[in-house]
Amino acid sequence: MAAMTARVRKAVFPVAGLGTRFLPATKAQPKEMLPLVDKPIIQYGVEEALASGLNDIVLVTGRGKNAIEDHFDVSIELESFLEARGKTAQLAEIRKISNLMNIAYVRQGEPLGLGHAVLLTRPLVGDEPFAVVLADDVIDANPPALRQMIDVFEEMDGPVLAIEEVPHENVSAYGIIDAEEVRPGVYRIRDMVEKPSREEAPSNLAIIGRYVLTPDIFPKLQETAQEKDRTGEIQLTNGLRRLLKDRAIYGYRIDGMRHDTGNKLGFLQAVVYFALRRPDLAEPFREYLRGLGLDAPAELRR
Repeated sequence: MAAMTARVRKAVFPVAGLGTRFLPATKAQPKEMLPLVDKPIIQYGVEEALASGLNDIVLVTGRGKNAIEDHFDVSIELESFLEARGKTAQLAEIRKISNLMNIAYVRQGEPLGLGHAVLLTRPLVGDEPFAVVLADDVIDANPPALRQMIDVFEEMDGPVLAIEEVPHENVSAYGIIDAEEVRPGVYRIRDMVEKPSREEAPSNLAIIGRYVLTPDIFPKLQETAQEKDRTGEIQLTNGLRRLLKDRAIYGYRIDGMRHDTGNKLGFLQAVVYFALRRPDLAEPFREYLRGLGLDAPAELRR
């Protein structure tokens, strides 16, 4: 196969889910807009994409997701209000994202799975490689997680899936890969299975919410659409298994700290983690935790 010359410029964010785990908080607002300290969950992923050199953002939205679109839109009234009152730092913060990116939206009318959400972006992605970011997975990493993956993509000339070792008792919550390690942290995938039982799992290497994909995934997802799984959804994993017959696909173990904010415990852990990373909040928050008989983890005591 010829070397991949196209640069990864576009990041797809599937955000059409209903967020039922966080009801009633998500009855009238998207789960992706729940704040981690003072930024919504999705902004962490968008900032990661921008810091990784991806300026074209595609949001796959659904009913009730207008708040996400509004968040990334220009707000003339708010900007005028902040400017009139000399709140320059806040003004710069809200302008930063919208000024740096190009954003487009695709509507997912029915919740037909992650593979369906990715397939809907085909007209906007076109014939070039692209990233998929699941915003629930908030990853603190330097360099950013997507940047690490794009470097591997350019080196290996093939799609790259972010992976993480998980406890064996948790494998049924993830897509799990069967793979051989080709160098530290990089694996050539032999097969993958969606949410296997502990007994059937080929490893404890779980696929997490970052993908760098090539456009040949789209026809594979189209084929998969003809054979939906028992839930009636189009699974991205099934499309990737088809693609695996034609080309090498790699797994990459991210060097960073991941929080799964799609569940309540992970969300609370992320709030604490990012609060303790903030210079303006770390010390008073740490004192508050100590007052409760708690203390910050060792890696955050700095």
